[in-house]
Amino acid sequence: MTRDRALCLPSARSDVPAFMVMDVMSAAARLEQAGRHVIHMEVGQPAAPAPATALAAAREALGGSGAALGYTESLGIPSLRRRIAHHYEEAYGEAVDPATVVVTTGSSGAFVLAFLALLEPGDRVALSVPAYPPYRHILTALGCEPVLIRTGADTRFALTPEALLAAHREKPLKAVLVASPANPTGTMMTAEALAELVATAEDAGIAFISDEIYHGLDYAFPATTALTASRRAVVINSFSKYFCMTGWRVGWMIAPEILVRPMERLHQNLAISVPTLSQVAAQAAFDGRAEMEAVKAGYARNRDILVKGLPACGIERFLPVDGAFYLYADVSDFTPDSHAFARALLEEAGVAVTPGLDFDPVSGHHFVRFSYARSEADMIEAVDRIGRWLKGMG
Repeated sequence: MTRDRALCLPSARSDVPAFMVMDVMSAAARLEQAGRHVIHMEVGQPAAPAPATALAAAREALGGSGAALGYTESLGIPSLRRRIAHHYEEAYGEAVDPATVVVTTGSSGAFVLAFLALLEPGDRVALSVPAYPPYRHILTALGCEPVLIRTGADTRFALTPEALLAAHREKPLKAVLVASPANPTGTMMTAEALAELVATAEDAGIAFISDEIYHGLDYAFPATTALTASRRAVVINSFSKYFCMTGWRVGWMIAPEILVRPMERLHQNLAISVPTLSQVAAQAAFDGRAEMEAVKAGYARNRDILVKGLPACGIERFLPVDGAFYLYADVSDFTPDSHAFARALLEEAGVAVTPGLDFDPVSGHHFVRFSYARSEADMIEAVDRIGRWLKGMG
């Protein structure tokens, strides 16, 4: 090994798995560059644009001298923090102090800040599986230990107090992270189940982190914020999903008061502040709810297309499709290898889906995730392509 190469060896903490959905996106892009028409069901990215109100606010901000687009306070523009706090009164009847609102670079930035503010290297954090892979990847990179707890149909694929306490008794947990609606399953916890889990965690001395980025996208029953159960929970949300603002990279946290200043210090050093233009647009997005509810209605139609269409194709076993815009399906009738299944479906039928191994390193080879965030026409064509492709396999 040369001296120069030795100086540039990657650190052990950088040795985390790839986020597989991004690799699928890249493979799909290569096919599109070659002239193929690909239906994108791999990524949780809305086809709709940001609300018109957000776009108008951004244009207005860009129309001036640009002086107003400098750094903001690290915790976020005060008016945006007040508007986010007001959202909790509107949506859940919960009063939130704007001083506890932390604006972040998407939910991803919020996870990093929350983990750094709450955890020490070596701390154990409970996650239900299947789950969003960057949870465990970020924790691993920070020197923490993700503790994967399997869920099943008997609990609607949600973590239970009993399972959490069993993992805690085996070796103490510092925190637990729960998402409802969940990615990749689309399943949700009832208000009662969430409150019981929060109470159990806190009674055992386990910090509770609630990923609520798919709130607003609920079909089976209304989503409940963890703030209703406890003001000691760390609540994370984002403008990416309901408000269709993935590329704007702006999210937020509601943090316990004791964590706000540590998070502010961390954010000052890691990012200074969230892009100002994105914050301006995000504040105006709250005024575009009528537009976003129409988009949600489109997701509901897409959901129905898949729930009815996939069984006709032979894909009959999938988890309850409660919320978000995902359907998590068992494809073991067709393959023992979801990665090979997804690759062949993309290359041969032009439909991009995500292998379950991205979300569940143990049992994910039986599953694929279908995102129905695209257009209704795309969903109809996708079901037709999948049906013809599976028929050809037989």
